[in-house]
Amino acid sequence: MTDVPSMRGAEVGRRIGVGLMYGLWKPRVLGSWRVPASGPVILAVNHSHNIDGPMVMGVAPRPTHFLIKKEAFVGPLDPFLTGIGQVKVDRHSTDRTAIARALGVLEQGGVLGIFPEGTRGEGDFASIRAGLAYFAVRSGAPIVPVAVLGSSGRPGRLIKALPPLRSRVDVVFGDPFDAGDGSGRRTRKALDEATARIQKQLTAHLENARRLTGRRATL
Repeated sequence: MTDVPSMRGAEVGRRIGVGLMYGLWKPRVLGSWRVPASGPVILAVNHSHNIDGPMVMGVAPRPTHFLIKKEAFVGPLDPFLTGIGQVKVDRHSTDRTAIARALGVLEQGGVLGIFPEGTRGEGDFASIRAGLAYFAVRSGAPIVPVAVLGSSGRPGRLIKALPPLRSRVDVVFGDPFDAGDGSGRRTRKALDEATARIQKQLTAHLENARRLTGRRATL
């Protein structure tokens, strides 16, 4: 039996995230009330900077278990990330252990965080992988789109790899939606159709988030 990531650990991670994110930057959070207060939820987050995951962990209203590439689990970060309920995933193979752990989070009514683009990039949802559709259709959990804006603009003066300290980072949560068509089908065709629906919803949310925050596409 595969161990399900610790929900208590994820709550510890959320509290650490609150302290770090609000201590180092100025998050402006919009729409967090849209995240269902209970039951399984998938947060689909755009990804343009390394702080996007910790930022969402710190500002989300519920503890979040992110799928994180195994390359991040090095040295002391390995037991730390595991201890705060994060899920190690091998992006280059069908990682059945990670899949089972992620589904376990949802089966226990938890929150699973996913970067649908699979890797850090422009953060514009232009290309998303089928994994998000699989988890959503298999679990029946609603997807909440999340746009992180302002994390990948100009680099900081003290630490080039991070946004400027005390700069504003916007996190916009969208309305939850179902990825499936109601049939419960998990065929390749059904997942491809779900992926197309998801991409349309995520792209529309990102455009709306930019309009709400006054962010240009490059920010």
